[in-house]
Amino acid sequence: MIYRLSEEIMCGVRRAGRCVLGAHVRAAIFVLLLCLGSSTRGFSFVKEVGVPLAKVKVVCDVVYASPDGHKQLLDLYLPASAKSPVPLILFIHGGGWEAGDKNCFPEGNPISRGYAVASIDYRLSQVAKFPAQIEDCKAAVRWIRANASKYNIDPNRIVAWGYSAGGHLAALLGTSGGIKRLEGTNPENSEVSSGVQAVVDCCGPTDFTTMGDFIPDVVERLLGGSVSKKRGLAVEASPVTYVTKDDPPFLIIHGKLDDLVPWQQSQELHDKLVKAGVESELHLLPNAGHGFGGPEIVEIIYKFLDKHLSPSVD
Repeated sequence: MIYRLSEEIMCGVRRAGRCVLGAHVRAAIFVLLLCLGSSTRGFSFVKEVGVPLAKVKVVCDVVYASPDGHKQLLDLYLPASAKSPVPLILFIHGGGWEAGDKNCFPEGNPISRGYAVASIDYRLSQVAKFPAQIEDCKAAVRWIRANASKYNIDPNRIVAWGYSAGGHLAALLGTSGGIKRLEGTNPENSEVSSGVQAVVDCCGPTDFTTMGDFIPDVVERLLGGSVSKKRGLAVEASPVTYVTKDDPPFLIIHGKLDDLVPWQQSQELHDKLVKAGVESELHLLPNAGHGFGGPEIVEIIYKFLDKHLSPSVD
């Protein structure tokens, strides 16, 4: 599940630039809309994470790259009391590569668990076709790594986490490390790596050549043409294309009732990762569709993150 912050809240945060979300915000303003699912879950978010978020430093609208003059922004959420560098969750929104923005926050109260969060914008398909989206995600990782000491972030503990289109981009970050043609032209902060140390991929497409009749129009707008006409680009955009034994650990979660992205996409990626010798954990949810959350999912995700990123809670 993804929590979507209302524009009123985000405008207030942006005006402050760097602020602390206090009790009055939690009680009166911090009513959230979901990027996925029912908006009523926003109230459980207020109850679940209100107090810890009063201890978070928020740094908004940071320009991490400007490809073709399009400024790409991210928001940082940092544990205010951390005494040592913390691992970071790079949170990538969904929306079919043509909608959504960085005003989203992962479920499970990552701040109190010892994680920083960077939620990012990236160029949408109506602005630029693939590979612009992954170029931006890689640029965000490089910016975070290049500026890690400034924000008390551990540059060697970065996880990519996304749902749907965001899951696709998170998975592609994980498998395409070192693929120079996906870094972009004249990439900023090129002295540092765009690799990540773990991936959480929730219901993301992984092989556009086997998607069949699922969301063909959305994929066509991403690629700039149908898969049959853009097959080479479809292969290049598929995380399964780049799987090698040195990929980071993967957690993959998918609903078997998903009517937008078939669950077999996640099975295919998992199988290829395991065959290559990569640690991969796959959870297929029998009664879930395209989008899911709740305590059980939170437990699965943070158990995986804690295993591979070892946060400390000050």
